[in-house]
Amino acid sequence: MIDPIFEIVGLSAAFLTTSAFIPQVYKIYKEKNADGISLTMYIILFTGVILWFVYGILIGSLSIMIANGITALLSLSIIIFKLKN
Repeated sequence: MIDPIFEIVGLSAAFLTTSAFIPQVYKIYKEKNADGISLTMYIILFTGVILWFVYGILIGSLSIMIANGITALLSLSIIIFKLKN
């Protein structure tokens, strides 16, 4: 079991780093334009955060699971926008 203080630090970091993707997703959605986005970068990022999510499950870290689960969804939405537009 991970110390609750460590999880608070992790959840705080998770909130900040994950929320950083929201303006990008919103901008792409609003403008319906993903021309300046690197598909390769987001595919690599998506793969990495899925592995981090699995790692969080394996070690039982809520902060790692939440951060990477949400980041995976946000990254996937950017990939989908890029492929559609």
